[in-house]
Amino acid sequence: MAGEESARNKQVVLKNHVSAGLPKESDMEIKESSIQLKVPEATKDAILVKNLYLSCDPYMRNRMKKLEGSYVASFQIGSPISGYGVAKVVDSTHPGYKKGDLVWGMTGWEEYTLITAPEVLFKIQHTDVPLTYYTGLLGMAGMTAYAGFYEVCSPKKGEYVYVSAASGAVGQLVGQFAKLLGCYVVGSAGSKEKIDLLKNKFGFDAAFNYKEEPDLDAALKRCFPEGIDIYFENVGGKMLDAVLANMRVHGRIAACGMISQYNNEQLDAVHNLMYIVPKRVRMQGFIVSDFYHLYPKYLETIIPHIKEGKITYVEDKAEGLENAPAALIGLFTGRNVGKQLVVVSHD
Repeated sequence: MAGEESARNKQVVLKNHVSAGLPKESDMEIKESSIQLKVPEATKDAILVKNLYLSCDPYMRNRMKKLEGSYVASFQIGSPISGYGVAKVVDSTHPGYKKGDLVWGMTGWEEYTLITAPEVLFKIQHTDVPLTYYTGLLGMAGMTAYAGFYEVCSPKKGEYVYVSAASGAVGQLVGQFAKLLGCYVVGSAGSKEKIDLLKNKFGFDAAFNYKEEPDLDAALKRCFPEGIDIYFENVGGKMLDAVLANMRVHGRIAACGMISQYNNEQLDAVHNLMYIVPKRVRMQGFIVSDFYHLYPKYLETIIPHIKEGKITYVEDKAEGLENAPAALIGLFTGRNVGKQLVVVSHD
């Protein structure tokens, strides 16, 4: 409408689908448009948000492909990509939200997003912790770690727990949850800096650099001479193969993701599946959205741990929307240390 305030709206747009191989920054582009800072009058139950922080997550790689039959939709060529983020409400026609409310959930990779399905959002109640935590520790990554470890794996004190990609957004939390429960925890990552983090900051009992291990089976036998009770799976491929041979009887595997496979045209074969029969291993894939009904329970558990200093969380922040494509792609080369997020705006 004439006279309404408008604003520049910088966006990260997908230029083409990427079927195989590592995505490149040139597969995305930064575009600028303008947006009215008001929800259109005819649009009911919608909110307009200003995006503050965006979350870079491995599952987004699959959305860059042309997908059929997936639990998530492909990104649309020529449109802004989307993902989890933290935002502030600018305008609302939804009775549950008002101007100034802070939210986290699914939003666009742009400065402002009109959200017509606010059921994909959670209102932020606890603002006495860093807001960036809602891209990870208090958002999707935290819920993934919580649901995968406690709900899928049914852990018990004293069990032997292995976490791959252990310094990432989810892995660092799984390891700390396991330590709080009294488990023995080993993690793997891909650099000396990340291994130091696992042992000295997150409190893992042991850790190894998978890039320096010529024999993953031998590395796991060294770390778990009596075998693994729980494996939190983030990697897939050769790592999963080695783990299957080292599981204990009645072991559990929570399959959260398999980042080693996302850019492969030909998926790696897994040869050791036979071990799940004599060892009665239970392997279960899971999607975090199936567990969002537990989010209030998760907050009740995790907020006190944060305030008491029992949980540590490391973030890797990229400043500015123009640096978002590089930050996202960096997930697949191990460039980030900790939870990768993009700072769009500080207010």
